[in-house]
Amino acid sequence: MKHLIRCAALMLLAAGSAVASVDNAALSDAADGRDWPAWGRSFSEQRYSPLDQINTGNIGKLGLSWSLELDEVWNVSSQPLAVDGVIYTAVGYSRVYAIDAKSGAVLWQYDPQVDPRKMRMAWGSRGLAFWNDKVITGVQDGRLFALDARTGEKVWEVQTTEPGDNRYITGAPRVWSGRDGRGRVIIGHGGADFGHVRGYVTTYDADTGEQLWRWYTVPGNPADGFENEAMARAAETWSGEWWTFGAGGTVWNAMTYDPEYNRVYLGTGNGSPWNAQLRNPDGGDSLYLCSVVALDADTGEYAWHYQTTPNETWDYNSSMDMVTATLELDGAPRKVLMHAPKNGFFYVLDREDGALISAEKIGKVTWAERIDLATGRPVEIPGARYTDGPALVWPGSGGTHNWHPMAFSPDTGLAYIPARELPGVYDGEGRKATTWKMTPDDVMGLKGFFDDIPKNAGSTSLLAWNPVTQQEVWRNPTPGATAGGVIVTRGGLVFQGLADGRFVATDAKTGAEVWSHPMGVGTQAPPLTYEVDGVQYVAVLAGWGGAPSLLGSLAAQHGWVGRQFPRRLLAFALDGKARLPDSPPPVEQVEPVDDPAFVVDAAKAERGKLIYQDCVICHGTAVVAGGYAPDLRASTVPLSAEAFAAIVRDGALMSRGMPPFAEFSDAELEALQHYIRQRARHEPSVWDQLGQAWDFIKLMVRMELAKRGW
Repeated sequence: MKHLIRCAALMLLAAGSAVASVDNAALSDAADGRDWPAWGRSFSEQRYSPLDQINTGNIGKLGLSWSLELDEVWNVSSQPLAVDGVIYTAVGYSRVYAIDAKSGAVLWQYDPQVDPRKMRMAWGSRGLAFWNDKVITGVQDGRLFALDARTGEKVWEVQTTEPGDNRYITGAPRVWSGRDGRGRVIIGHGGADFGHVRGYVTTYDADTGEQLWRWYTVPGNPADGFENEAMARAAETWSGEWWTFGAGGTVWNAMTYDPEYNRVYLGTGNGSPWNAQLRNPDGGDSLYLCSVVALDADTGEYAWHYQTTPNETWDYNSSMDMVTATLELDGAPRKVLMHAPKNGFFYVLDREDGALISAEKIGKVTWAERIDLATGRPVEIPGARYTDGPALVWPGSGGTHNWHPMAFSPDTGLAYIPARELPGVYDGEGRKATTWKMTPDDVMGLKGFFDDIPKNAGSTSLLAWNPVTQQEVWRNPTPGATAGGVIVTRGGLVFQGLADGRFVATDAKTGAEVWSHPMGVGTQAPPLTYEVDGVQYVAVLAGWGGAPSLLGSLAAQHGWVGRQFPRRLLAFALDGKARLPDSPPPVEQVEPVDDPAFVVDAAKAERGKLIYQDCVICHGTAVVAGGYAPDLRASTVPLSAEAFAAIVRDGALMSRGMPPFAEFSDAELEALQHYIRQRARHEPSVWDQLGQAWDFIKLMVRMELAKRGW
C-alpha cells in the first residue's frame, strides 16, 4: 500500500503539481498552521503552532498514525519541515528525505556524500530550509546545496568553507527576501573547538547560490586590515596575537530574521581557545564572542550587538535560538528578542537597538551573581575564571540551555525551555600566554578531562518561564542529562521527546503531563506539527546520538548504546491506530570483553589516552559509549591489531559512519589498543571514588570562599 501511495505522490510531483510557495509572506503568517516551513516554523522562531485540533481536552485520543524506519548511519537530531503535505528532513550527514506527510512513504532522498575527514568533527544535520520550490541545507564538510522539492534533483551547490580548514556545518540555514525581492539564504559554521578557526556567516542568492555578502564575527590580523568598522572596533577589545589561534566566534546554530527591521540576528559562539588567558592575555571583552549581533539583512552591515558573556572562558555560546515577539512591558508594547544562552541567564533585549531590558537566572549559576541592568554586564564571582587554579562552575560547557530549541506561546505568554543543570571543571593547569602553543592535542587551552561522567552528575527539566516578570512558573524534571527541543500549540500543549524513549505532551498552563507514547528509543530532536486534509499531525524523529555520545555513563543511563537501536520518524494523530515497530530492549550494562593474554603497557596506555581525544566525540569520555557508536570496551575489534588498523586507519566501516584516521601510525594504533584495554579492565576502587568526591568538595569550598571574598 505504501508503495502505491509513493508512486502516486511521485507522479503528481513529476507532473508539476503545485508546491506551496514558501516566501516572506508564508514565513510571516502566524495564523496559518497547516505547514511547518522553517526551523522555528516562522520568522519569529517562536515554535508556536495555531493548530488546535489536538488539545488538552482530547489529547488522550492521540495515537500513532504512521512510522518510518530510517536506514541512517548517524544522528537524527533534526528539525523536519512540512510543506504542502510533504515532510522534508536532513538527517545523518545531511541525507535529505522527502516523505509523504500523510502516509510516511518516502518520495525521494538525496545523499551529498560527506567528505570523510569532516565526519570526525560533529554529529550531522540539525535542520534545513525551504524557499519557493527548493529545499536548502548544509553539509558537515562545509557545502551548501539546494534541491528541487519535487524531484530531489540538485539545483545548485557552493562550498562555504575553505579547503583543509576545521570548519563544518550542522545548523539549519535561514531564508528571506530582501528589499529588492531577491531570495537570500544565510549559513554559518562550527569548528572553534578544533582550533585555527575564525567565525563568519555568508549570505547567498537562494535561487542561484551566488555569494552576496560575508560577515566575520571576530577580527583578523590587524596587519591585513579590517573588513569593516565593526571589526576595527572589535579589535580594540582583544590583546596579544589572538588571530594566530583563529579566535572562534562561530555561528553554528542560531540565526533569526526579523522582517520588521529587515535584520538578521546572529548568536555567536565561544572563543578559540576556550581559555581567555591564552587568546586575550591583557583582557578586554573579546568582541563579538558569545553575543547577539544584529546585521542589515540586505548588506550585512553591522547594526548593534549585545554581549552575554564578555571575554568568555567557559564555552558559554550564545548559539542558542533567539525568539522575537511583542511583549507588554510597563504598560506598553515593546518589540523584543528573547534568548537563553548557555551561561544560565534568560535575556530580554529591545530589537530596535539591542538595549538590555532584563536578565535573570533560569538555573544554578556560579560564575556570576547577576547581570547589572545599568551596564548590561555580568557581576562575576571571584575564582570562576580559574586564573589561579581549577574551578568547579555551574553551568559547565553544556550550558543551562543548549541548542535544543525553546518555544514561546502568545496564548500563555510563557517561554518553554529544555533546561539542564550540569557543572564543569575548568583548569588552565599553569598554561601561560607567553609559552603556550595551540596543538592538535591542546586546542582549548585547558587540562583534559579523562574520567567517566557519573550517571547522577547532571539533570534536566522542562521549564516554563515568564519573560515579562522574569520568573519561573513551573518546572518538570525530565530524565537524563539531555532532553529534546519543544514546540507549543494553540491547543494548550507542549510537545517534547525525552531521553528515556517517551514522546510527551504537557499542559502549557499547569505543567501537568497529560499524555505520553513510547518511541522505542530516546531522542533530542525537536518535534513539529502540521495539517493535511483537515487532520492535524504531530511528528518527531527518534534516535539516540549526537552530543550525548561523548557524555559516557551520564548519557548511557537509559541504555541506548549501540547501532542496534532504531532511527525512525513517528507521526501521531487523533484516533491513530498504527503499531509501534519492535526495537531491542535498552542495554542495562555494557559488558567489556577481554583477552587475558593482552598485557597492558602503562606507558603506551598513557600515550593512547591522549590520542583517544580524537575518538571521544563519538565513542565517549573514558571509552564509555553514550550513544550510537559502539562501546569499544565491549568490542573485539581492538583486540586484533589487523582489524583495528583496517577500521580505524583504513576506513573499512566508513559506510557505517566511522571516518578513517589515515595519519595514525602503527605505534599510535597500538597505544590506543592499550588504553582501551586499560579502560575495559578499570574498576574504580572505593578510594578512587572517595578521592574524586574529595576533589569536588575542595573545589566547591574554594568557590564559596572566593564568592565571600575570603
